[in-house]
Amino acid sequence: MKISVVVPVLNEEACLPDLLLRLRQSVSPTVEVLLVDGGSTDQTVALAEQAGFSVTQGGRGRARQMNLGATFASGDILLFLHADNILPGGWQQTLTKQLIHPVCWGRFDVRIQGKSAMLPVIASFMNLRSRLTGIATGDQAMFMTRKAFQAVGGFPDQALMEDIEMSKRLLRLSRPACLASKTTTSGRRWETRGVWTTILLMWHLRWRYWRGQLPSELAKDYA
Repeated sequence: MKISVVVPVLNEEACLPDLLLRLRQSVSPTVEVLLVDGGSTDQTVALAEQAGFSVTQGGRGRARQMNLGATFASGDILLFLHADNILPGGWQQTLTKQLIHPVCWGRFDVRIQGKSAMLPVIASFMNLRSRLTGIATGDQAMFMTRKAFQAVGGFPDQALMEDIEMSKRLLRLSRPACLASKTTTSGRRWETRGVWTTILLMWHLRWRYWRGQLPSELAKDYA
């Protein structure tokens, strides 16, 4: 089955060269890569085009950008990758082996890159929680069959927690394939804001979302 990797980007000039280099090194010629820009004001688009990648322009908002990328994608499997994520070696073979009926979606374990000794602990808890609940986060590089994506109507067009809501929708179809192979994500938000401050913020936002607060309101505190 053909795989399409959809990457939503917005002002990512700092991490984009490394992402594009690693994609070239790890992605086979049969894998389609689609970058969807949400209105960058830096050199994101220029860097991507100089590296030989085509960029689709769309409205701002990660969910909106991922949905737009999916409409242009031609793959049977859609993988949604954050710009600061690095896929593990051999990910294509690992992924395709897991998507066997009735399993139609999944995610990788995550490793958080950074200096703090707490980051591996946080990642371990994220991976365990995801296995227990079936809820994935965008940092875990969610993937799914095109049929599953279409069956649930794509990502909800909301400002935050789109990955949680998407997981809930996909759980109606099957439990996720939770791959032990680790995708690496940047710990810049954790280290810039402070590890414990970020932990408390994320717990608080999730609690407020569970209580029914609008994602647009939550996004104001997350930004």
